[in-house]
Amino acid sequence: MRPVRDHVRVVVHGRGAGSGRAGVRGLLWVTAELAVTVGVVVLLLVVHQVWWTNRLAAASAERQVAALQRGWAGGGWGGESGSGSGSGSGLGPGPGSSGGSAGESASSGSGSGLPLPLPSGAGSGGSAGEPGPSSAYGVLRIPRLGVAVPIAQGVDKRTVLDKGYAGHYPGTAQPGAEGNFALAGHRNTHGEPFRYINRLRAGDKLTVEVQGRTFAYVVRKTLAETSERDVGVIAPVPRSTVRPEYGFGEPGAYITLTTCTPEYSSKYRLVVWGTLVR
Repeated sequence: MRPVRDHVRVVVHGRGAGSGRAGVRGLLWVTAELAVTVGVVVLLLVVHQVWWTNRLAAASAERQVAALQRGWAGGGWGGESGSGSGSGSGLGPGPGSSGGSAGESASSGSGSGLPLPLPSGAGSGGSAGEPGPSSAYGVLRIPRLGVAVPIAQGVDKRTVLDKGYAGHYPGTAQPGAEGNFALAGHRNTHGEPFRYINRLRAGDKLTVEVQGRTFAYVVRKTLAETSERDVGVIAPVPRSTVRPEYGFGEPGAYITLTTCTPEYSSKYRLVVWGTLVR
């Protein structure tokens, strides 16, 4: 009788094709999770930049308009002064101001409404009786667009434009005066007060209120697109240096609104000109 021998089978588990596929699936899953996470973060940043900053800046600007009107009733400037030199965004302040020379180029950052460089022929700024840098001191009203925006001294991005204000280019004329009262404002984000100024047409009204006085302007011309360095559009007698067929040829009392174009870009500038109603 033969003895019964037990046969032991040894199974060796190797790394086959199925294991390789599982590894690839795991890698793809991790990659997909990372992509979704990055997408959510980017979406939140866009919502914050496009929606939340608009709400904050618009509310702040509305409060400032009310504060200015209360202040005028009490005989003062009425605005809240901010900090900053008015030379933000890489922009040189006007002659008579410290911190740089006129004609420095503006920053090419991604924010809308970045200002233009100042023309070398701009008049002196910071004269007696003017508000301090970054101070809100007036209100621009654009009836066609339903806009009422505070005007602040200077074009500093952080302390003026990002608050939803219109910034007064240092060295350009004051409201109602001979010369060019030139303003910059955001077209997108941070209150975007100048978003729809491309809709303005010749004959539309613009009013500027300062210390209870109202200066009325009428839109005359629009320049749909020009270079970010076209300093001529905010000169005392405004005329584009890039497209000289656009602008004026005689001294007068002008108002200029500048913002970026196309929307959500700072590649070019959109310009609206008006003249004081006598």
